[in-house]
Amino acid sequence: MSVNYAPAGFLFIDKPVGPTSHDVVDEVRRALGGRRTGIKVGHAGTLDPLASGLLVIGVGATTKLLSRLVGLPKTYEVEITLGATSATDDAEGPIQKNPNDQIPMANEIEGVLKNFIGEQEQIPPTFSAKKQEGQRLYKIARRGNAIAIKSHRITIFNIELVKYEYPRMRLKVHCSSGTYIRALARDIGSALKTGGYVSVLRRTAIGPFVIAQGIPLEKFKTATPILQELHNQETVLGQLS
Repeated sequence: MSVNYAPAGFLFIDKPVGPTSHDVVDEVRRALGGRRTGIKVGHAGTLDPLASGLLVIGVGATTKLLSRLVGLPKTYEVEITLGATSATDDAEGPIQKNPNDQIPMANEIEGVLKNFIGEQEQIPPTFSAKKQEGQRLYKIARRGNAIAIKSHRITIFNIELVKYEYPRMRLKVHCSSGTYIRALARDIGSALKTGGYVSVLRRTAIGPFVIAQGIPLEKFKTATPILQELHNQETVLGQLS
């Protein structure tokens, strides 16, 4: 199906592990006919390649409205592996085992998690897209340059311990936009004196929008399903009031 008019709206996509958020944007754009069509496509909030879950895509004129969604709170389900640290704070590593780790009890973990609830300063991961001095942190890190990473203000609204069987624990985290779950895993591991990194991450909500609304990315290979699944801006933005 060729697109012979300017489509506009929001897509709720369930991103799989593997592609970057930019890869998803490119795939949607290709399905709509590529850059030659002039149809703009963008996303509201990056998901790392390791992460799966809800990604909101804007098509056409609604790309100008994506900023309304970027700052919404997020909810994640995360598995943290204790007893080791990672240079990237996730399973992409390299991983450094902690030979002196103490196995924490569940009640100890609950106590530590409480300390992370609320407004706080967070230092982003060394390998992140956060800009400092006009450069992406991951680019600075790849060059081997040392830099004192500046913290930024975030809020953790709630953390729930869902399951724990050492060395893995599963958490449900409700947090402000701008929170790095990889940094949270790193800091929780540090507080437990075991080290820790993200081994599984899934975003389950962005503001009022939930993963049940997400459509698998593989469905959007052609324009037809994209046009069928577009949500108009009035419906989406109306849920923010």
